[in-house]
Amino acid sequence: MPEAASVAAERAVIGDSEFDRDTAVTRREPGVYDIDLSAGWTIINAVNGGYLLAVLGRALADALPHADPFTISAHYLTASQPGPAVVRTDVVRTGRTLSTGQASLFQYAEDGTEVERIRVLASYGDLDALPDDVRTTAEPPAIPPMEQCFGPEDGPAPVPGSSAITDRLMLKLDPATLGWALGQPSGKGEMRAWFGLADGRDPDPLSLLLAVDALPPTAFELGLSGWVPTVELTVHVRCRPAPGPLRVAITTRNLAGGFLEEDAEVWDSADRLVAQSRQLARVRLG
Repeated sequence: MPEAASVAAERAVIGDSEFDRDTAVTRREPGVYDIDLSAGWTIINAVNGGYLLAVLGRALADALPHADPFTISAHYLTASQPGPAVVRTDVVRTGRTLSTGQASLFQYAEDGTEVERIRVLASYGDLDALPDDVRTTAEPPAIPPMEQCFGPEDGPAPVPGSSAITDRLMLKLDPATLGWALGQPSGKGEMRAWFGLADGRDPDPLSLLLAVDALPPTAFELGLSGWVPTVELTVHVRCRPAPGPLRVAITTRNLAGGFLEEDAEVWDSADRLVAQSRQLARVRLG
């Protein structure tokens, strides 16, 4: 069997995939974890914010008595770089159904002092214990079939800087949100795509933290280019996703003062809304 076909046939599984290995933290002592941030999750100039949130989310899952993130809010203080990092966690409160903790990720300056990169506050619980009652007006995004959508491999040259993260993702973008790639942005702050991990690993609650921040910025469809650094990102995980590709829809309604918001919805293969997020991001104007 040709090597490529053999690799394609061996789908990664949850717990044994590139994403799991690259977000794995090593407990040094209670509440303190070491990790080497992988360069494989960089985009343009820095490590992707969704990948970083998954790293912190994994550390909190170990530190808290509950395993599943329900809500996690992160403030991105300074840009993270590939290489060694330390995550410090604190248990704020534990209860029967919810536990709350906070965590910060630190790296080292040239003089050896620690620099805080991200600080998060999160509540964890058991997604499998939630009731099945759903009352919603939300509907899955209207995205064409995957074979009618386009991935990074179908487009022009990548954006300047690193685009390593695209090799780790299965992204198929809705053609209606791809005007920016052709030099004809629509002016609408919308981005929609099929999403998965390139090695075939099925989604889980931690990978949802990546999914909400893995698409090209909506700023591209507003006619802007370059790095759009996240200032704050809040994610709500609503239920455990079913196996199969996800659909992600992101919208921006207001860009003002050099900042925009991005509202994301993530839907699974069973047509369930499995995650929602809102982030505030800074754009480079002019």
